[in-house]
Amino acid sequence: MENWYELNDTETVDSPALLVYPNRMASNIQLLIEMVGGNAQRLRPHVKTNKMIEACQMMMDAGIDQFKCSTIAEAEMLAIAGAKDVMMAYQPVGPKIQRWVKLILAYPNTHFSCLVDNVVTIDSLGIASAERSIPLSVYLDIDIGMGRTGASISELPKLWSVLIDQTGLVLQGIHGYDGHIHDPDAEIRSQQSDASYHLLKEAYTYVQSQGQSMLTLVIGGSPSFSSHAARQDVICSPGTFIFWDWGYAQKIPEQAFDYAAVLLTRVISVIDQTHICVDLGYKAVASDPAGPRVMFLNAPAAKTAFQSEEHLVLSVADSSRYPIGKVLYGIPTHICPTVALYDRVEVIQQNQKIATWQIIGRSRMLTI
Repeated sequence: MENWYELNDTETVDSPALLVYPNRMASNIQLLIEMVGGNAQRLRPHVKTNKMIEACQMMMDAGIDQFKCSTIAEAEMLAIAGAKDVMMAYQPVGPKIQRWVKLILAYPNTHFSCLVDNVVTIDSLGIASAERSIPLSVYLDIDIGMGRTGASISELPKLWSVLIDQTGLVLQGIHGYDGHIHDPDAEIRSQQSDASYHLLKEAYTYVQSQGQSMLTLVIGGSPSFSSHAARQDVICSPGTFIFWDWGYAQKIPEQAFDYAAVLLTRVISVIDQTHICVDLGYKAVASDPAGPRVMFLNAPAAKTAFQSEEHLVLSVADSSRYPIGKVLYGIPTHICPTVALYDRVEVIQQNQKIATWQIIGRSRMLTI
């Protein structure tokens, strides 16, 4: 009997390729919902991982109707898919502001919001709102430990005073991303997640004290999801769960998601008795983080010797076991940027290729 990841007819797929397995994706979506007590309204999955209409529609079919994204192209992809509510976890600057407004006008059936963490962006969005006579929904982005974007708690009074003067801006909630949390020790991660949550809650309490009610709290990614899933007052936004990857499987073993995206590569050269070369360069698998970039399901002992744009040299115990053309199946260490390297995925069910999905969200721009 074949392994779940193997293709019966490998000649139907050129390499390198990214394969996805919808049955496993569906199981991961259901597990995600179970982890928040069955309440899909407590989820706002980040689509930067999948970037595909079909994957987003699978989540909507399971009852998830609000999403998070990073780019205007991803936001438009979600609107095309029929998403009800889309947050862009990014603040538009420069030409993106007009693109953002055009997107909102073009897709009236989708509610859009974006982040703000500074006075300049608040003022710019306020001007854009007034020029087009449309309200713009925003979330105050708070730095809860990542040190990348987000305002500090000390800046809140100033931001609030500017925000309330912009009559065209509607504050929808408070947002915080704790991507700095990735310790393999679950107890340490729990403590760090608690600290991030308390910072976000402090910001929420301040805004509430100013008379602003009915705000939502959006927090976290994948590593902190184990902790935030138990908090009834927050909306969680993991993304990797739908495909999972080798890196998170090692760091977050308590999250029992299945691998649902696999790299297919072939041996293109046998170098010597202990080295082979496959067609999986760093244009085909994410080159971050540092260290091994892929774990091969049918060659787990193979180790990376070095990698270049189109080639990956592997150290193996006996190269005679890897003849020219042999197919290897690998799980990337980091699936999100790996997906962004491909324009399509091959859809596999019961060891057969059944379809091809386009990764349209990898584009910088769709129609707007």
